[in-house]
Amino acid sequence: MTIKEQINELNSGVDGLAKCVSSLPEESFLKNLKKWNPRDIVAHLVGWNRYITAGSIQIMRGELPFYDDDPGENFCNVNAELIREHSTKDREKLLAELRSTADDLKQFLESLDTKDWDRDFGVRHNGQIITIKNTVDELIADYLHHTAQIKDWARKR
Repeated sequence: MTIKEQINELNSGVDGLAKCVSSLPEESFLKNLKKWNPRDIVAHLVGWNRYITAGSIQIMRGELPFYDDDPGENFCNVNAELIREHSTKDREKLLAELRSTADDLKQFLESLDTKDWDRDFGVRHNGQIITIKNTVDELIADYLHHTAQIKDWARKR
């Protein structure tokens, strides 16, 4: 996969989640799926769009991204902070922020030298090689997971 293909997948993931959340009845935006509601999911992804850019810069310096220092189980500490930080309950405002931060991430990815995108800068976490490519792949997977989760939840309601 190339950077361009990865950016297209990211675009698709962001668009899919935004359309899914936009299609929910207004009262469903704040109803819990399990621990989180759709608002929390969007807030968490707004933050991760920013974190991936900052973390990628750290990866290129050979440093472990800051969010891996004390993430908690399944990044619960990091995600809780992001949900608090992006606390608006205004769906349109939060979705606009999601798109804006995703655009910023895409611009960053487009600015990369192609050799740096999948380069091993020597960063390891739990025995895994951390690259910009596999970090963005995880974000894309998170978009797809949460979109499917919300759609499944909405069908059952």
